[in-house]
Amino acid sequence: MNLARAIHFDESDQMVFHNPARTGEWAVSGGFEFSNWGKGDLNGKARQAFANGWLGLETFGRVTFVATTKVEPAEFDRLVDQLAQHFVDIYGAPDMKSARPVALDELNHMVELCAGHDPNTLLTVAREITDKGVAEAYRTIDPPEAELDILAVHGDLEE
Repeated sequence: MNLARAIHFDESDQMVFHNPARTGEWAVSGGFEFSNWGKGDLNGKARQAFANGWLGLETFGRVTFVATTKVEPAEFDRLVDQLAQHFVDIYGAPDMKSARPVALDELNHMVELCAGHDPNTLLTVAREITDKGVAEAYRTIDPPEAELDILAVHGDLEE
């Protein structure tokens, strides 16, 4: 089974995210963080995190690009528990028993996004607020297509 790890091509994530993820940490979409956001919340670095940030599962920081790679079942189970604990600690889930199925769903969604892709396939996420809530779109970039000059692009923090 495949999952995705944070990858950096330059230092730009250090400048555009309040809390940047570390290179190599496992990542998920993390769109749940924005479920109650409105357009008024989309300013500066928060806007950048919303617009195209994946969520690292160690630092709970954001990263622009992730790359697919194999994950071992024991590591996957550890990540489910780690994310479930985050739901308890940060989002007020009542306990691990309640949080674990939600964390498992989030990680299974990422497994689905990574399924069938060659190792090191890059993924990007783009979010927007719609009348129905937050919408996410995903893009894959095959390893041979991944040139730094087309990838390391970020929005303007002043908009």
